[in-house]
Amino acid sequence: MNRRETIRTLMAASAGLIALPAWADAWTAETLPARLSVFSSTEQDLLAAVADTIIPPGNSIGALSVGVDKFLVALFDRCYEEEVQDNLKKQLGALNALAQSTHGKSFTVCDQEQRKKMLLSFADSGEKDKSEFFELVKRETIRGFSTSKEVMVNYHNYKVAPGHYYGCVDVNS
Repeated sequence: MNRRETIRTLMAASAGLIALPAWADAWTAETLPARLSVFSSTEQDLLAAVADTIIPPGNSIGALSVGVDKFLVALFDRCYEEEVQDNLKKQLGALNALAQSTHGKSFTVCDQEQRKKMLLSFADSGEKDKSEFFELVKRETIRGFSTSKEVMVNYHNYKVAPGHYYGCVDVNS
């Protein structure tokens, strides 16, 4: 065992631990790098527009206000196989191409009614890939919205642990 090398390594580790708080002091969630996604930023914007079309903002909240767009990107990134991800990318591209050819603008720029008609055309199409895309995105958007904290707590009055725990109570015997 080389004691000098061990002492040198311990000193370097100690210096790193002492310097870490000063170095990490200015971190915020915004300054940290975002997790790399298999979806490009354009595809993420398209997915957000689809979620916004499925559950638009009503009198109070919509899909985007509770973060369903971020939920969908993370879900499709981490929980679905590569074939499903490839089909999502392909159908998002086809949806944007349909918007370009029909309305002369991107799907994200189209109004709510135009986006709704295009999505319903995917749902009613005889193509298996398009209808599976629509059903998957619709199902996961509804799941993401209905299980979000804001919906569960504010609208369904969900409590993680119902009832109360009183640790110190007098017991009459």
